[in-house]
Amino acid sequence: MSGPYPTRIGSMSDRVAAVIVLAAGAGTRMKSAKSKLLHTIGGKTLLAHAINAVEPLRPEHLVVVVGHERESVLTELSRIAPYAQTVVQQELLGTGDAVRTALAALPSDLTGEVAVTYADVPLLEPETLEELVAAHRDYANAATLLSAHADNPSGYGRVVRDAADPAQVARIVEHRDATPDELQITEINAGVYVFDIPTLRSSLGQLTTNNDQGQLYLTDAIALAREASGRVGAVVTADVWQTEGVNDRVQLAALTAEYNRRIVTRWMLAGVTVIDPAATWIDADVDLGQDVTLLPGVELHGVTSIESGATIGPSTTLKDCEVGANARVIRVHAELAVIGEGSRVGPFLYLKPGTQIAAGERREPATA
Repeated sequence: MSGPYPTRIGSMSDRVAAVIVLAAGAGTRMKSAKSKLLHTIGGKTLLAHAINAVEPLRPEHLVVVVGHERESVLTELSRIAPYAQTVVQQELLGTGDAVRTALAALPSDLTGEVAVTYADVPLLEPETLEELVAAHRDYANAATLLSAHADNPSGYGRVVRDAADPAQVARIVEHRDATPDELQITEINAGVYVFDIPTLRSSLGQLTTNNDQGQLYLTDAIALAREASGRVGAVVTADVWQTEGVNDRVQLAALTAEYNRRIVTRWMLAGVTVIDPAATWIDADVDLGQDVTLLPGVELHGVTSIESGATIGPSTTLKDCEVGANARVIRVHAELAVIGEGSRVGPFLYLKPGTQIAAGERREPATA
């Protein structure tokens, strides 16, 4: 694959050979008629967040492993990353089987590094993946994983350090397979890895189903790499949110709130006044000018843009709208509308798609 990435993407001097995104899970705990990966945070699907995170690695090959509800997942993938290669995991036999399926679709003589991540970890940052690849190269590791220390590590795989060399990882043990002593470990596996391709191919060929779920665990490839005298390292992130996956609606809500908190904070630091951050929602693709003021109860969705000095709210929802400088928009619901510079709109108005408010115009509800 060559040429799908804009030249502005990617700060790494050497591209990784491949990135594998695991997107085949059933997501049954969401109790949804649609794929878990099509649920949204900040106006983007979980799948879109995963693609955005890996793009700066500029992989020669981007492979997405699909399975459950794959037709709808493929439709979304064709929209956000038409250059991606897809493979189908016919039977959900575990993460090791999913990665093995992806590797089989890559050139047999491919060398270099392959990064592996999940499609349901929406707060994972591109910079964290770049740091993971850099550490892998700096220490000449055979495998490198992302980890974090969690206050409550229940349910997560534990990172077991090498007793003879604690800077290295000996293995990962899944929660349900861990001993009582291993359950006391607070360092958790994020499920994000970088492997040298020969190491990964060799390790995958040795995986067994000798575990509680009878599946092929990708995590077991870490121990196999270490047993083969390979160096296995870990990058420990202090930002535990980046390791959090979405498995049910409760987790979706928690990650949505945290993602929004980060976006709102970023805009405040850029010169936007937000009167009540907890009562303000801003999608990822919204653009705001300096000295914009957002009053409580504002929701900005889609590709809404607001120019400097405008005041929005309270209790206003805008989706895919343009708002000019110094406009005042009060208690309005609008979609695909253009609101001109210096205009005053509202209160209590609905602007239907295609509405255009001229510069300086005052638009209020009709009165008897």
